[in-house]
Amino acid sequence: MSLRYQIEHVSRYRYASRANACVMSLRLRPLEDRRQRLLAFAIETDPPTDLGCTRDGFGNAHHLLALRREHDALTITARAAVEVHPADPLAARLTPDDWTVARSWTDRFEHWEFTHASALAKRTPALDAFVEELGLAPLEDPLSSVAALSDALHAAFTYAPGETTAESPIDHILASRRGVCQDYAHVMIAIARSWAIPARYVSGYLHVTGDDRAPVPGNAMHAWVECLLPRLGWIGFDPTNRIPTDRHIRVAVGRDYRDVSPTRGVRQGGDAEELAVDVSVRADASPAG
Repeated sequence: MSLRYQIEHVSRYRYASRANACVMSLRLRPLEDRRQRLLAFAIETDPPTDLGCTRDGFGNAHHLLALRREHDALTITARAAVEVHPADPLAARLTPDDWTVARSWTDRFEHWEFTHASALAKRTPALDAFVEELGLAPLEDPLSSVAALSDALHAAFTYAPGETTAESPIDHILASRRGVCQDYAHVMIAIARSWAIPARYVSGYLHVTGDDRAPVPGNAMHAWVECLLPRLGWIGFDPTNRIPTDRHIRVAVGRDYRDVSPTRGVRQGGDAEELAVDVSVRADASPAG
């Protein structure tokens, strides 16, 4: 049975002095595929301005905001209605022969971005030491390997907002063992890629209820990982939480956080900047059939 969600994502920028203009890249429109259907979507800005929309190289909707007049604040409000279908049941494991298939993808052009290091998801001496300390290694098949990796990272790290930023190098969480979903995801991606498993970063939202034992709050964006597995395709793993996949609403995919940042841009003037983000994810009262 599918679930429907109403999402509101508000980003409020305030500047110490008046800005003359700004140009921003927005990745706020949820993805559409066989498991996720977008029922409605709109972006509003204050001050009002025109928005253009294209697709980036990863298939994400990419809105371009260009505000060419003086302003001392900017509010961006994205609203979406999304229907999410539960994932198909997974087998407990694949076969050892599937390693041969996965490893053959390493140097293929279509998978290059997700099998090689990116700015925020790459091997470092600290990562190698962490992997050795925990005894992390590929198992008999790719599926059980990444599932065990996700569980191991969930146990190894403590969810602690404020310890890192969205663009912190993975060495920060490896040193303190404290961080947030972006850090968990970057570490898992770097290790999975080192095992020749294509892995990508997913940004989106997580619907959390009072019955969930999940550290990630329901009023914030979330990040997790998808791995490409033989015969299965892209499969999601959330090392931060253990929540059913129909609670995850996918917005964008990329090599790491830098490819999917919900708002990013440049401005002329304005001096110091303050950003406040408010996210609401609400499940419809009656699940869709």
